[in-house]
Amino acid sequence: MNIGIFTDTYFPQVSGVATSIETLKNQLETQGHQVYIFTTTDPHVKRDTFEKNIFRFSSIPFISFTDRRIAFRGMFQAYQIAKKLNLDIVHTQTEFSMGVIGKIVARFLRIPSVHTYHTMYEDYLHYVANGHLLKPVHVKEATLAFCHNMSGIVAPSNRVLETLTRYGVKSPISIIPTGININKFNGEVCSDVRRDLNLLDKPILLSVSRLAYEKNIHELINSMPKILKQMSDTTLIIVGDGPAKESLVNQVKEMQLTKNVIFVGEVSNDEVSDYYHAADIFVSTSNSESQGLTYIEAMASGTKVVVSKSEYTDSLLDDKSLGMTFKTEDEYIDDVIYYLSDVNQINEYHDNHLLKQKLSEISAETFGEKIVKFYRDAQINYESKSSDSSELSN
Repeated sequence: MNIGIFTDTYFPQVSGVATSIETLKNQLETQGHQVYIFTTTDPHVKRDTFEKNIFRFSSIPFISFTDRRIAFRGMFQAYQIAKKLNLDIVHTQTEFSMGVIGKIVARFLRIPSVHTYHTMYEDYLHYVANGHLLKPVHVKEATLAFCHNMSGIVAPSNRVLETLTRYGVKSPISIIPTGININKFNGEVCSDVRRDLNLLDKPILLSVSRLAYEKNIHELINSMPKILKQMSDTTLIIVGDGPAKESLVNQVKEMQLTKNVIFVGEVSNDEVSDYYHAADIFVSTSNSESQGLTYIEAMASGTKVVVSKSEYTDSLLDDKSLGMTFKTEDEYIDDVIYYLSDVNQINEYHDNHLLKQKLSEISAETFGEKIVKFYRDAQINYESKSSDSSELSN
């Protein structure tokens, strides 16, 4: 198949969506399909840079999300390129500019368009006019409008499926978790993070996340004094960057935790595995994840995971050999201390068979296979609807 992926977010931007698209692209190409990325320009990519099978369209920073981009033109150009490439299917990965362009291109080419719903927008309304302008009902209406007449929609988790169902989306929805490259995270490390940060014998907690307010990273910091009372040399490493960084740094200073909380900034996708391997426990207090790729990456690295309780995380972490979930701060602290209280306990609670089974279900290979089947079903659905429309018109 010739597949066009339309997205506002792509490398070198660092995000779960960009990582998901790159994983999908690699798996589809491995299976012999041609994949073309239609995305926005990026200030870190020079305009004359050659990027095979990547087409960038003029864009500006998105209001309130200045590290994200919105295309402001390119409809006709995208159509011309897509027609020349003889696309068989369009896969949109955003509900905004490039997503809209992708839908229209598919309509003009008379090919199916499918969509992956990545973002739980109700968790992000505070970014626009401090939440006074947009309400959940507006998210529902916009989602219904965009998903209308899609030949299929990918929901990365049950939470997304339940949200789309609650909104009243009628297009066929399939739950397909984004896969990860297992070998990338369970292989050898490139650099010794513990040595580099002078933490050779210290218990390490790790957060890998965009530093945004909805990620609740401030709660991880708030809990540190109670953890330090029981494990005085514990260090929290925070990997990532974002709008909440200044506030979080100030919080650490005010709480006099600068020796126990380290901000390392944004690291490349190729380097993040070293941090997972260095940590004793991956931690997160976020409630805004549609799937939580970092949780899976930590698991693939053999690191225990302690994250907020949800239907998805309870299913993912259904054994202490993998990790635990929590509802309250006290539960979070208990879970962390449980793993750290004995230096042998983390390794003791390790079930290789269960881990391999979990990782097989969410591997990049499984992800690619499920998406290709999803495409085939979408093509059948599209042809069936087209046939019905022709009969009605006759």
